[in-house]
Amino acid sequence: MSSSSLRNFLASHLRDYGMLLSLVFIMGFFQVLTDGTLLQPLNLTNLFLQNSYIVVMALGMLLVIVAGHIDLSVGSICGFIGALAAILMVERGWPVLPAAAVCLVAGALIGCLQGWFVAYLKIPSFIVTLAGMLVFKGLALALLGGQSIGPFPESFQLLSSGFLPDWAAGEERHLSSLVIGFGLVAWLAWRELAMRHKSAALGVASEPAALFGLRLLTQSGALAALVWLLASYKGLPNVLLLMGVLIAAYVFVTRRTTLGRRIYALGGNERAARLSGVPTEKLTLLCFANMGVMAALAGLVFAARLNTATPKAGLGFELDVIAACFIGGASASGGVGKVLGAVIGAFIMGVMNNGMSILGVGIEWQQVIKGVVLLAAVVFDVYNRRKGA
Repeated sequence: MSSSSLRNFLASHLRDYGMLLSLVFIMGFFQVLTDGTLLQPLNLTNLFLQNSYIVVMALGMLLVIVAGHIDLSVGSICGFIGALAAILMVERGWPVLPAAAVCLVAGALIGCLQGWFVAYLKIPSFIVTLAGMLVFKGLALALLGGQSIGPFPESFQLLSSGFLPDWAAGEERHLSSLVIGFGLVAWLAWRELAMRHKSAALGVASEPAALFGLRLLTQSGALAALVWLLASYKGLPNVLLLMGVLIAAYVFVTRRTTLGRRIYALGGNERAARLSGVPTEKLTLLCFANMGVMAALAGLVFAARLNTATPKAGLGFELDVIAACFIGGASASGGVGKVLGAVIGAFIMGVMNNGMSILGVGIEWQQVIKGVVLLAAVVFDVYNRRKGA
């Protein structure tokens, strides 16, 4: 491929490669400033534990944003579900699985209720979810009586603080994590190669071979190094495996299913989608129901990590979740956004939070810096859309 064709390809995929390079740059920047602390196995594990609930909610928020809406209530729903879990498990003595199931169903019902107002009554999602943010914040306070409730059963804590068991009982490395982790890295590399081969056979344009090889090698090497580092501490966290399953499921739905294509069509042009036979109201309802389930799951993960339900749980989470999606390439006008982009955006926010905390940067300046990064991401999106118009 000629150099001009390569430049054209990079220009058309600037956002995708730019996000990944931004994450690498930010990690390298804080790795140097923290004298190597950022990438230590213990800190890497904490990084995943601290950002797991943001990643989970970002997956649901991405579909809402792609559909052309927004959800400001996710932080309050997260805190409310944590409070509900505490009431059921700690005060009522419910077993973990039935209590968790009730919490997820409650999240789905909340999402359906808000989605109904947006889809069928045509009330702007900003207003509906702003009201939901206030309502569920108040309900969480009412459930907890203004006090923290805990601790949770040990089996529930494993959701966020547990690790993959080491069946091989390795002395220096967590052998089970190494085998499973390296196996997943090899499978991902094989899948990328198979998809490229299929695209080439169909004559579909794909990225240049040299660029593909460099990306695949770098991606596989980085994931293998991550597995190696985590295996030197306690192995793969349960919540990391949960995130991996959810990310794979959402990538499949958005890329390979009619449902995913319809959500993008809904956000791109709702009127055209409706005229094409897409059930736009039901689809909007489904996006908000899905967001409710993800917020509920995040609430369970966060409560398990804290081992207590607190009145302030979920405070400000919606800002980090929405920022993760926009930094990851989602468009404020809808119809644009990728699952992996939202995940990368969440980890950009997480690495910045973690790195600045290690350096002792005050919370006030952390907020300033995150706000500037979010604004820069949206400005970049607006610039790209105007350039392509």
